[in-house]
Amino acid sequence: MKGVAITGMGIISAIGNSVEENYISLTENKIGISRIQNISTVHADIIKVGEIKKTNEELIDELKLNENNNFSRTAMIGTLAAKQAVENAGITDINEFRTGLISATSVGGMDMTERHYYDYFEKPELVKYITCHDGGDVAEKIAEELGLKGMVTTISTACSSAANSIMLGARLIKTGKLDRVIVGGADALAKFTINGFKTLMILSDDYNKPFDNTRKGLNLGEAAAFLVLESDEIVEKQNKKVLARVSGYGNANDAFHQTASSENGDGAYLAMKKAFDVSGLKPSEIDYINVHGTATPNNDLSEGRALLRIYENEKVPDFSSTKPFTGHTLAAAAAIEAVYSVLAIQNNVVYPNLNFEVPMEEFDLKPQTTLKNKNIEHVLSNSFGFGGNCSTLIFSKS
Repeated sequence: MKGVAITGMGIISAIGNSVEENYISLTENKIGISRIQNISTVHADIIKVGEIKKTNEELIDELKLNENNNFSRTAMIGTLAAKQAVENAGITDINEFRTGLISATSVGGMDMTERHYYDYFEKPELVKYITCHDGGDVAEKIAEELGLKGMVTTISTACSSAANSIMLGARLIKTGKLDRVIVGGADALAKFTINGFKTLMILSDDYNKPFDNTRKGLNLGEAAAFLVLESDEIVEKQNKKVLARVSGYGNANDAFHQTASSENGDGAYLAMKKAFDVSGLKPSEIDYINVHGTATPNNDLSEGRALLRIYENEKVPDFSSTKPFTGHTLAAAAAIEAVYSVLAIQNNVVYPNLNFEVPMEEFDLKPQTTLKNKNIEHVLSNSFGFGGNCSTLIFSKS
């Protein structure tokens, strides 16, 4: 099975404002984890985050928005990434074919709501900012800036949101419903998110260490990434370059707990199994696994056990988490890691799992800790969210 063609990518994250900048950072160990600068919070000196080093004012200037705009930070970084992807795909007429946009977010316009919450009732002129709170507003803003008149929808399944966005886009093309779909996600940092994860006690006060026995928790991050998926008919008609293909996908929900994965990784196992069924590939054919790897005690144990179940008596392929570079970017995570997976295929590299020192005591699994060159034909990428939302994508060389 060939899978659905990826013809364009765009990204902005803590380690770069373009696909090229992100790749350089990944291969030169340039991390984006730092103290908080853009948000006023009591946790600023306690935790580290993966923050995009652009102020809202700089983003407004870059997008050439009207000074009276009501774009949330999430909508702004999402628009930047989506525009990059469309340009990268060489699209000059966004409505030439049946085109859709599926945008993922969990934070939505929360940063805007926080800024104006206490003033809404005293200052009627601020009411326009209420409407950008909703997650769907992010997708509508992106579509408007792209000039897209086709299908626009939003997916919010916590940290697997963008994976489900990519999955739905691929299915819409395979079933002939659409010819082209712009898929991905965006999430900006907000006090609400920081306070929420702080309450869950899964934030690290240091750099995150996926699959390390001494891991303390995650670093939150903000990012946006979008991919352009196109049918083979468009690819052939316009003689387009295919960056890679979405060859497999699967999702499952073990409904084990509101915020925790099951100890044996039931949802993760089922999602991976379904992705292999769709792709027609065997687990042994995967060259690199971009694990979800949040560095929380629960996720890494659950995901590791799921990997061992999938591979049974076989050796688990080279794997690593890229979250030590970017932080955990919530709904955007699967989209930025999809971009990284495609780059791994294009450049035949396995990224390092930074900060790893001590293997976990529960099993004998060690991530790749240095940049490794090898032939990459197929990459498996995992994304698992709260509420048991588990999704797996498989990307393959065209």
